[in-house]
Amino acid sequence: MKATDSPPAGPTTHELLTGRPSSLRRPGAPGALGAPPESGGGSPAENRSSNVATFTVSRVAVIAVGVYVGAQVISQITSLKIGSVFGRAVDMGTFIYPITFTLRDVIHKAAGRRVARIVILTSAGVNLFMAAYLQWVASYPSDSSYSLGREYSAVLGPLWRIVIASLLAMVVSELIDTEVYHLWVTRVTTRFQWLRVLVSNAVSIPIDNLIFAIGAFAPLFFLSQHQRDIALPWEAVWDIFWVNLAIKGLVSVASIPFIYLTPDTHLDDA
Repeated sequence: MKATDSPPAGPTTHELLTGRPSSLRRPGAPGALGAPPESGGGSPAENRSSNVATFTVSRVAVIAVGVYVGAQVISQITSLKIGSVFGRAVDMGTFIYPITFTLRDVIHKAAGRRVARIVILTSAGVNLFMAAYLQWVASYPSDSSYSLGREYSAVLGPLWRIVIASLLAMVVSELIDTEVYHLWVTRVTTRFQWLRVLVSNAVSIPIDNLIFAIGAFAPLFFLSQHQRDIALPWEAVWDIFWVNLAIKGLVSVASIPFIYLTPDTHLDDA
């Protein structure tokens, strides 16, 4: 070794923290400030772009996100209609809403856990904005030529207790669904994809149903006397819970084939 040479430097603090080569190396070293490109002689813009991490999302993931948000909005609006199934009262959004749990699994599978969380919160924001906008539209004076203003307000004017209970149930249960799915594919197995859907939905759907039924209809002690007077008796609340749970369970099972629309492409972010 020549007297002028110095021993190779160890990793810098920057390299230890980031895992990337530091630009503060000795002049002339690869990656140092002022050093020539290692290969190819690309332009500065090309060299910079080569260091930027890219994240790609499949077409299936994009479609699943759109259908997920759309199904959330459709289920919120159609829940305003109360139908009868085998003599039991059921809000008609129940036939659409359970699909969103499996669609969330598809998004998780195709784009990762972080994207699934973002989609859940974004969908909640869209539904909250829709309810607020419907409230404003319902209260806005109708033109004299429009004779259905009162009916419009009666049907589409949101009941905020039901709106808040619905959104809270959706966010809590879908985030729990995300974590159960994550634990299953990272700690148990990536095989038997139908089973990961069944397990995550079997945990999250009852939680969703419980929060919604109690939050929207029960005579809770902290409510005002007027709210308790118009609330449903506990027997009716539990009737809604069990009937909706049965329908949601059946629809959830029917939606299982959706999970096979895309391969596992983001298990590193599962």
